[in-house]
Amino acid sequence: MEKKSEINGHAVPDPASTGRTAEPGARRGCAEKLKEFLRKNLLVIMTVSGVLVGVGLGMLVRGMDLTKAQMAHFAFPGEMLLRMLKMIILPLVVCSLVSGAASLDTRSLGKLGGIAVAYFLVTTLIASSIGVALAFIIKPGVGAGSLSLGLETVSSNKETADSFLDLARYLYTMSVPVGTETDGMNILGLVLFAMVFGVALRKLGEEGEELIRFFNAFNEATMVLVSWIMWYIPFGIMFLVGSKIVEMEDVVLLVTSLGKYIFASILGHVIHGGVVLPLIYFGFTRKNPFTFLSGLITPFTTAFATCSSSATLPSMIKCVEENNGVDKRISRFILPIGATVNMDGAAIFQCIAAVFIAQLNNFELNAGQIFTILVTATASSVGAAGIPAGGIITIAIILEAIGLPTKDLSLMLAVDWIVDRTTTVVNVEGDALGAGILHHINQQEMKKQQEQQQDKELSEVRVEAVANVQAEEETSPLVTHQTKASAAMPEAIESVL
Repeated sequence: MEKKSEINGHAVPDPASTGRTAEPGARRGCAEKLKEFLRKNLLVIMTVSGVLVGVGLGMLVRGMDLTKAQMAHFAFPGEMLLRMLKMIILPLVVCSLVSGAASLDTRSLGKLGGIAVAYFLVTTLIASSIGVALAFIIKPGVGAGSLSLGLETVSSNKETADSFLDLARYLYTMSVPVGTETDGMNILGLVLFAMVFGVALRKLGEEGEELIRFFNAFNEATMVLVSWIMWYIPFGIMFLVGSKIVEMEDVVLLVTSLGKYIFASILGHVIHGGVVLPLIYFGFTRKNPFTFLSGLITPFTTAFATCSSSATLPSMIKCVEENNGVDKRISRFILPIGATVNMDGAAIFQCIAAVFIAQLNNFELNAGQIFTILVTATASSVGAAGIPAGGIITIAIILEAIGLPTKDLSLMLAVDWIVDRTTTVVNVEGDALGAGILHHINQQEMKKQQEQQQDKELSEVRVEAVANVQAEEETSPLVTHQTKASAAMPEAIESVL
């Protein structure tokens, strides 16, 4: 017999007797939640799995002694991923910046641009300071003067002034000579052109509307292509990571010889990316920065595998908008700029490398030279290419600025494939958090404007109400009659009394 209990006078079956029927429903609920979780995070899971499988595959293939041709064939799927991402960079940067600059009015564009530049400069200067401090604390070059890794010498014939003049030249050209560190495409010049062109289209008014709509449509179509490419990322990353492991030289020798340098660089990236940048984000937004960063696992994994800020840009824009709700006008305006000029991770390892080479040559750095390293690393990181090993050339600028030889740059190249991975992750993290901060500031400004508009409308309503009352007193016959009657009332009372 089924047991029943009463609640508010109604007979209710006993929970013990219904437990058997509730359990399948609970199981279905858990299964649906699991299915929903997998649906939302499938790409992230596949991307991280691609890295892990790539490591295992690389270690397996490493023992097969492949020829150079076989290694090239093995790396082909990863090479295709890099080429896909590079293919999409040019239309993505130009269209996103043109549409972003055209969608913002000149005043807000200048204000957001000023905040972005200040954020990039301050965070890069902090990163440079962390790099110098860690280099003097850990002393990676002390006692390592007898390094002999059989590496070729890297030479640089540029003067420091020429390097900075080249940076200014790149602002006003679309391409650079093929064979340089930017592979013939000058992203910095494209960024400046696209921003100015977007502002010019907005100034045209109605005549520029059609072209603005064209770039907006082009931008959306480009993002569709990005969404297709992102599903290839896990497969491409697997072979990209695996091929790097196959190509590795004697890792044990490198780690034992340059272990302190590698440790100092990665520790600097952990401190800046795990503590400093999240604190800056929290200080501006009062929100949990790690909740924001949890939606960006796919671009971080892509950055780790490709070592390229520019190649990570497509997936970064998509994830920042879809997972974190950043305004498209903000993300598509700031992220391309950040991928070009914001290089916090590069600034850290460049400063550590400069101090490391100084210690390697028993060169005592004075306060003026340390300050020169900070300023030069901060400034030169703006012109560093957002591609693998793009920051190595800028180290030569720092070394020349403080009078150190560039012959030891080959040591940096030997371990750059290790350090450059965490460098790129910190670079793109700084870009993403900068977009989040600007989105928050933009929202606060919009709220203030809405409140001011509401207050203005309320004040206008009050003014109109007072004016209507005064008008009725002047024109209404009824009010006039009542007023005259009330004025005559005292005389009537006196006469009666």
